[in-house]
Amino acid sequence: MVAVNVAAIPKDLIESELFGHEKGAFTGAVTRRIGKFEEAEGGTIFLDEIGEMDLNVQSKLLRVLQEKELTRIGGNQIIKLDVRVIVATHRNLQEEVRAGRFREDLYYRLLGLPIHLPPLRERDKDILLLAKFFSEQFAKENDLGKIILGPEAQEKLLQYSFPGNVRT
Repeated sequence: MVAVNVAAIPKDLIESELFGHEKGAFTGAVTRRIGKFEEAEGGTIFLDEIGEMDLNVQSKLLRVLQEKELTRIGGNQIIKLDVRVIVATHRNLQEEVRAGRFREDLYYRLLGLPIHLPPLRERDKDILLLAKFFSEQFAKENDLGKIILGPEAQEKLLQYSFPGNVRT
């Protein structure tokens, strides 16, 4: 599995990162470089924050998904792909499509099996399970005995709004 945080890659480099490039394709391309799609061949590529992707790159991504092939920047060899694609975003892509910031055809190509994961504050049954898991993990990593959350601690956790959701 190859994970790519689309938002963390500068707009002018994302195409090269995803699809690769040939030597001499642009200033600084001193060697051939395979992209993340080729790296994920036979497996999965996870495109995190897909909603941040530039419209120009979205059109190239759509072609790669439809044709199951790519051509590196500066190249003319067609490279066949067998890659599963998983995407995530914090944006509402339907709103992004309506606003013209995300391609509708790409949206429907990616839609596949949408999984909406509500924020933790809306999943109160999960809060205590996660607290138990993380406290057990912390105790194990730090050679501590069993940590038990008392009723007051549990209530505080259940009342907290988790503004950044949950992060490990």
